[in-house]
Amino acid sequence: MHLVQVKGILSPKNGMNLYRGCSHGCIYCDSRSKCYHMEHEFEDIEVKENAIELLEHALKHKRQRCMIGTGSMTDPYIPLEMELGYVRKALALIDEYGFGFTVITKSNRILRDIDLLQKINKETKCVVQMTLTTYDEELCKKLEPNVSTTRERFETLKILRDAGIPTVVWLSPILPFINDTEENIRGILDMCIEAKVYGIICFGMGLTLREGNREYFYQHLDKYFPHMKERYMRQYGNQYVIDSPNNARLMKLFHCICEENGIIHNNEQIFTYLHTFEEKQTAQQLSLWDI
Repeated sequence: MHLVQVKGILSPKNGMNLYRGCSHGCIYCDSRSKCYHMEHEFEDIEVKENAIELLEHALKHKRQRCMIGTGSMTDPYIPLEMELGYVRKALALIDEYGFGFTVITKSNRILRDIDLLQKINKETKCVVQMTLTTYDEELCKKLEPNVSTTRERFETLKILRDAGIPTVVWLSPILPFINDTEENIRGILDMCIEAKVYGIICFGMGLTLREGNREYFYQHLDKYFPHMKERYMRQYGNQYVIDSPNNARLMKLFHCICEENGIIHNNEQIFTYLHTFEEKQTAQQLSLWDI
C-alpha cells in the first residue's frame, strides 16, 4: 500500500472511493483498464490518507442530505480495510450526520459493520449491493480468487435480509463459453430469491474488455481455460462489449424468473431507488400527524 493526500473525496453524484486498486484478483476486473489512469500497480493499494477528514467536511457542508455510495471502482472491503478501518470511520460519520448509504462489494467482511448499517437503515436508508457471477464454487475460485466465494456472499445476503437491510445483486459479468449457462443463471437467481433481494441489476449476458483489463483477462484464460483466449480473439477481436451467444435466451429467462418472484429487474428503477434519500423518522412523524 501507499498513502496519498487528495483534494476531495465525494464525486458530483456523491460517490467515494477511499482506496484505489484492489487485491481481490478477479480476472475480468474493468477497473484495471488504462482509461482510469491508475498510475501504480493495481495490487499496490492507494490509501487516501485524508479521506475521512474530507468526508466529514463535505457532510457538514451539504445543503441537503442524500445517499452516499462507495465501491464502484474499488471494493471497499479489501483485507487492508480490516487493518485501517476507513470504511467503518466513514460509516460512523454518515450515521452521525444523517445521510443514507449504499455500497457495492463481493466480501463478507461487510458483516463487521452490520451494527452501523442497521443504524443508518433505521433512520434513513442503507442498501448493500453484492456482485454474484458464478454459482459453481470451484469456478468462482478461479474467476474471483481472493474474495468471498459465491456461497459465502449468499450467506451474507441472508444475514443482511434477517437484519432488515435491503440488498441488490449485480448479475455481472457473465463470461461467454464459461459461465453463460442456464444452470448458472438459475443457480444464482435461486439464491437471490431465497435471500429476498430487492432487485437485480443486469445489463446483459457478457462482459466488457478494453486495454488494461483485456490483457489481464487473457492471461488468466490461458492459465485456467486452455485455448479459450484464441476462441475469444476469433469471435470478438478487440470489441469492447463482449456479448454471450446465449444472451437473448438467458436474458429472457432472467426477466421471467425475476417477474415471477417479485424481484425488481429494471435497471433504471433500481438506480433510482439507490439514489433516492429517504428519511424514515420524518415519514413516521408525518403519518402520526395524519391520524
